[in-house]
Amino acid sequence: MKLYTKSGDRGETSLIGGERVAKCDLRVEAYGTVDELTAFIALLGDKMNEEQSAQLAAYVEDTHRINSVLMNVEALLAAGEGCDKIKPLDKKYIVWIESRIDDLQSHLKPLTSFTIPGGCSIASLCHICRTICRRAERAALRAAAECNCKCGADSQALIFLNRLSDYFYALGRVVTNLLGCEEVEWRP
Repeated sequence: MKLYTKSGDRGETSLIGGERVAKCDLRVEAYGTVDELTAFIALLGDKMNEEQSAQLAAYVEDTHRINSVLMNVEALLAAGEGCDKIKPLDKKYIVWIESRIDDLQSHLKPLTSFTIPGGCSIASLCHICRTICRRAERAALRAAAECNCKCGADSQALIFLNRLSDYFYALGRVVTNLLGCEEVEWRP
């Protein structure tokens, strides 16, 4: 199979189910932003793996599982009208990500002020993932509201995106502590 099909040369693409839409369609923007997020999550996992730290190993595994769930979210966003090929996101993924956030928070001292991204490159990557995740959530919400996409009917996918940004915030703080980096507090 060829990598290129030439079917998108005029600025259109196909959603799952065959519906043709403009490449600037809100659904395409939403699943494209989730795709961008998965690439940065993969980079984050690779960078944590390079540390060869047993303490980071569980979080590397999290990145793999998160990306698998996000492929489901992308499929929901890419489902065209009348497409019943994509199952709703299972609530167990929200329960899982919430448990991972709770675990991360159990290793952290309470915040007394806002923090600023930085401290070390891995923590900074966590914040990049957090901000892209927020953008993906906004794009998914716009697509759900304006395009009647399948993700809009699947509130679990939207909830997962919302929780996921919290996960990356907490992970950034944990990584900062584990790697002995300084957490940067905002001083207005």
